[in-house]
Amino acid sequence: QVQLTESGGGLVQAGGSLRLSCAASGPNFWRYAMGWFRQAPGKEREFVAAISWTGVHKPYADFVKGRFTISRDNAQTTADLELNSLKPEDTAVYYCAADHYGMGSGLSADYEYWGQGTQVTVSS
Repeated sequence: QVQLTESGGGLVQAGGSLRLSCAASGPNFWRYAMGWFRQAPGKEREFVAAISWTGVHKPYADFVKGRFTISRDNAQTTADLELNSLKPEDTAVYYCAADHYGMGSGLSADYEYWGQGTQVTVSS
């Protein structure tokens, strides 16, 4: 059983930055791929970025376009998402998720565990 807790969301102006963190509790964090998804009001949840359990594969959604960076720290059992050059359309609740021995899937159905989410609001 893995429990995930996101933090770091908030209100930021367009062009600003935030760093989201996902803290994991439970055994064998290193065995899990970690993904970040987001859901804006009235829209479906969408893939943002992921990092494989090996840390080698780091797929990103096309809309990221080099603005976001995902990382993991197995010693601290955290997975972070750095958000730069934020746009109002990035406003959403951001969720982290864990996929046992995953390679960094972009499909939410592949992830077994989910956090409660953290709100990111970007003002224009």
